[in-house]
Amino acid sequence: MSALVLALTAGAVIGLALGALGGGGSVLAVPSLIYPLGFSPVAATTASLVIVAVTSATALPAHARDGHVRWRTGLLFAAAGTGPAMLGGAVAGLLPGAVLTAAFAGVAAVAAVRMLRHRPPADTVVSVRPGRAAAAGAGLGAVTGVLGVGGGFLAVPALVGVLGMRMRTAVGTSLLVITVNSVAALATRAGTVDSLDWAVVGPFVAAAVLGAWDGKRLAAKVSGPTLQRVFALVLLAVAAFMLIDAVV
Repeated sequence: MSALVLALTAGAVIGLALGALGGGGSVLAVPSLIYPLGFSPVAATTASLVIVAVTSATALPAHARDGHVRWRTGLLFAAAGTGPAMLGGAVAGLLPGAVLTAAFAGVAAVAAVRMLRHRPPADTVVSVRPGRAAAAGAGLGAVTGVLGVGGGFLAVPALVGVLGMRMRTAVGTSLLVITVNSVAALATRAGTVDSLDWAVVGPFVAAAVLGAWDGKRLAAKVSGPTLQRVFALVLLAVAAFMLIDAVV
């Protein structure tokens, strides 16, 4: 299968995840770029940030129109994570690829298990404490910078489990957080962006953007708890694969 077809297929799947689940895009983008498309770990993490940043930014307006974005909480989350994301991006360049892969798998597995064990709160408005939002956002930003991910696969569990948001609101708000965190992390990787294979990354981004629109429609038809379980199971499968690859 050609690199172009692989890029289009992977991009569509990742866009679907971002549009429907508000996350999971980068956790799928990184292995897709490394294994079938042959990117190095550094190039894959940089390219994934580009892909997820653009896709999240284009998917955000539709969720906002439906009232599923908590702007104040999302911006506080993102602001708290910007500094740690930039610092983490600098640290990531000093770590071996196998260490990054294993860490990526471990964090994804923890997030998945948390989501499987946690039941989303009822469909009611929840009061969010600024201190908790800032602390969670800072931790998320650090992970984003180190692992080269948008952070949606951690933002959704944090917004649901730590801050008590409804699943659909967490999905929409996480897109705001992902966009800001990805751009901040990319600021420390500017030197590696020009060297990316844009013949692959460009179609990947385009397919992801289109897939996100379909994901938004899917989210309107499927219940929040079902989305959460699907999200968690996908994370567990990807985490297991990457952990095996890192240690074997």
